Amino acid sequence: MPAVTPTEVVFTERQYTAESVVQMVVAQPEGGSWLVTALTPFHPVSHIWPDHPADWGSVSVRGTQQRVTGCFYGAVELASHQLFVGSDIPVKRNEEGWVFVVVHQTEQALPADLVGETVQLEVERDYQLSLSRGHSAGHLSSLALNKVLHHDYWRKDASRKDELGHYDFHSYAQTESRVSEDCSTDTYRLGKTLRKRGLNSADMLEALPQIAEHINQQLEQWRAMGAKVVMRREGSALTDSRYWQCDLGEEGLVEIPCGGTHVQSLVEYQEITVSFQVVSDQELIMLTRTVAA
Repeated sequence: MPAVTPTEVVFTERQYTAESVVQMVVAQPEGGSWLVTALTPFHPVSHIWPDHPADWGSVSVRGTQQRVTGCFYGAVELASHQLFVGSDIPVKRNEEGWVFVVVHQTEQALPADLVGETVQLEVERDYQLSLSRGHSAGHLSSLALNKVLHHDYWRKDASRKDELGHYDFHSYAQTESRVSEDCSTDTYRLGKTLRKRGLNSADMLEALPQIAEHINQQLEQWRAMGAKVVMRREGSALTDSRYWQCDLGEEGLVEIPCGGTHVQSLVEYQEITVSFQVVSDQELIMLTRTVAA
């Protein structure tokens, strides 16, 4: 049986179709198959930080098109040729004797003898683009939130700063992040630890309408600049590090570690706006919504 190699990913190149050689086909008891190819344009959902949903689309096999209904991180133990998927993965990346792969879940069972053949993979373009807009906008809104809070809502110097040098409320307080179509949802905890670090959380909650207004003004300034967004990557394999980069002019080049899909330029937006939902005096949700240009 041929050795399985790490999946090469091309979603950072905004490539929606690709031909690739099949490396594994694993039948599923409930129907369908897990398909592993050498290369893929599909973005899988992470089993560690599942903020960005998986792409969907199709795979053409021997002249027949099959729906891809899920896409996951997988790890193959080379000695046993056993595939582990999602939360069942027992090792961290770069573990000797293992390779990480993208696992495509097909709606119908695939032929078991497909290994070694070439298939055509196609991502649902509009869906991926909507997630990309939501994810990039989430990075921008977190930076804008930190900037707006920096001067008026911290009573002492916080040790953690963001990429623009502002106190990193987003990193300190975030408990959950979810990307959806043209939207990013961030949940923050405003607990004792954050107050000890210096945040005046009561003042912040009271001033949320003004804070949202200032964030939206900042987002509009950045959007109007039309800056390019670049995904810098340290390799083409699934587990190679990737970084979201955006040049915000006088404020500098921002680089954030990120494995998702993203816009290529801020000209892709007609609008980026945030709003807040107060769950309690301990919990706050920031919704970042976008309108495509």
